[in-house]
Amino acid sequence: MSPIAGTAILSIAAATGGWLDVSSRRLPNWLCLVTVVAGLGFVAAELGPVAVAGAVAHAMIALLLGMLLFRFDMIGAGDAKFYAACAAWFPLQHALALLVSVSFAGLILVFGWFGYRQFRRIRDDAEKGRFGMVPYGLAIAAGAVLTRVVA
Repeated sequence: MSPIAGTAILSIAAATGGWLDVSSRRLPNWLCLVTVVAGLGFVAAELGPVAVAGAVAHAMIALLLGMLLFRFDMIGAGDAKFYAACAAWFPLQHALALLVSVSFAGLILVFGWFGYRQFRRIRDDAEKGRFGMVPYGLAIAAGAVLTRVVA
């Protein structure tokens, strides 16, 4: 399997997730399922069946920690599932790289988001509900693609 094809597939899933989170503040289960299946398939094709166990472990740990963060209202459930789905693209030894990449992208997103909100408040202070929240799926998407390219 071509590494370029894997990067392209992850990029499509990531772009879809980023777009859906920005436009509707939803990261649907079907997208997470497709991302997990594709990720595990590409790990198996590129690194072999033994590496799949590490990718499954990475995804499961990410999902458990994400659900714990969701339980305490720190992130959304869709963000937790989407991060875990993206984690399935990487064996466990790349967990820190993914976490750092997503965190870095999230930091840039948060600064940009709050800057945008400050600018927009000058004209419209009525933004409420889900659309007032940071679409962190965008950071997850960017961090996953960055990790795939770099790692």
